[in-house]
Amino acid sequence: MSDTLNLVKTVTVSLPDDVYRRARTKAAERDTSISALVRDFLIQLAGEELDFERRRRLQNEVIASIRSFRAGDRLSREEIHDRAAVRRRRRLGR
Repeated sequence: MSDTLNLVKTVTVSLPDDVYRRARTKAAERDTSISALVRDFLIQLAGEELDFERRRRLQNEVIASIRSFRAGDRLSREEIHDRAAVRRRRRLGR
C-alpha cells in the first residue's frame, strides 16, 4: 500500500436543528459544504495538537541546553534592587 494513498473515513454527527441550520447557512455563505466546514475544523484542531507537541519538544531542548544551575547563586531581594551588586555579580560571572 502506498504512503500517498489517503483513506477517507465517514463520521456521522448529530446536531440540534438550530445548529444544523446555522451551519448550513455558514457553509452556503462560504460556498462550501457542512462536511468541508467540519473537515477544516478538525484539521485545524489536529494541527493545534501538533503545535503542543512542537512546544513540548522546544521546552525539552531548552531544558537540556542548561548546563549548570544553582538556586543558591540567586540574588537576594535586596541585591536585586542594588544595581552595583548586580554589576559585581556579572563581573564575577555568576
